[in-house]
Amino acid sequence: MQRTDWDDLKLFFHVALEGGLAGAAERTGFSAPTIGRRMLALERSMGRALFIRSQQGYRLAPDGEMLMERVRAMHAAAEGISEWHQRAFTMPIVSIGSDAWLSGFIADHTPEIRQPKDAFRLCCKTTGEEADFSFRGTDVRITSRRPQSGNLAVRRSVEVRYAVYCAAGIDDPDALPWTSIGTESAVTPSDKWVFQNHEADITTWTNAPPLLLRLLLAGNGRGVLPCFVGDRLAALRRAGPVIAELSHPLFIVANDDDRHRPEMRLVIDRLAGLFKRSEKLLRGES
Repeated sequence: MQRTDWDDLKLFFHVALEGGLAGAAERTGFSAPTIGRRMLALERSMGRALFIRSQQGYRLAPDGEMLMERVRAMHAAAEGISEWHQRAFTMPIVSIGSDAWLSGFIADHTPEIRQPKDAFRLCCKTTGEEADFSFRGTDVRITSRRPQSGNLAVRRSVEVRYAVYCAAGIDDPDALPWTSIGTESAVTPSDKWVFQNHEADITTWTNAPPLLLRLLLAGNGRGVLPCFVGDRLAALRRAGPVIAELSHPLFIVANDDDRHRPEMRLVIDRLAGLFKRSEKLLRGES
C-alpha cells in the first residue's frame, strides 16, 4: 500500500461529514470532480472500499467508518496544534535588555511597563553593554553609553550614580577589606573600580553582581553598588560618598525600524517615565 497523503485524508473527512462531494467542495474550495477522483485514488491506494455511493450521496462503508474514527482523532489533534500555535503568537513581544543591576530594577517595576490590558508580552533580559542590535537579541536596550553607529533611535534619560556600601552594623567602614566583581567578569567601570583602586585590599570577589550584593550583606567587606540598589536596603549603609567618575546617563535605545510599533512606543515611553519618577533614587538622592 502506498503512503497515505494527509491532504487526501482531510478531503475524506469532509466528504464523510457532508455526505457527498458538493458539500465537501463548498468547504474545501476544490471542485466536486476533483474530490471524486481523489477519493477513488485514496480507495485504490488503501485497497479498501471507503464509501457506498448512491444518488443520495456518499455514505461510509464499514472500512470507511473505521478510517473515519482515526481521521477524526487526527483532525482534532491538528486543530489543537493550530490553536496552540495561534495562542502563542497572538500578541507581539517586546524585550528589554539591560545590565544585571538595571534588569533587576526593571523587573521590580514591570507592572508599570506592561499593564494587564496591554496587547503585548514582555521579556526582561540581562545583557552586556556590547549587545549587538544587528542580531535583534533585544528590542529595547538600556545602556550607559550612547551608540555611535547603527540605524538606532536613542533617548537620553536620567543619571545613575554609584557609591561604596557595607553591612549596616559596621562601625568603622574604613577598616574593612574590599569585595569586588572579579576581573574576568568585570565589564562596566563600576565593576572594575575596586580592582583598579584597591586591588591589594580585596579579600573576596565574585563573577556575578547578585552575589556581590550577598557578600556585602554578609559582612565580607565594602564594595561598589549602584545607589538605587544600596540605598533601598536597610541592611546596608554607605561607606563613602558618591563616586563621581562612575556616574553616567542612561540611554534608551531601539532599532529605528521598530520604534514606531505601538507596543514599542508604549514601552519606551513607560521606561522613560519610570526612570524620571525614580530619578532621585537613581542619582542617590532619596
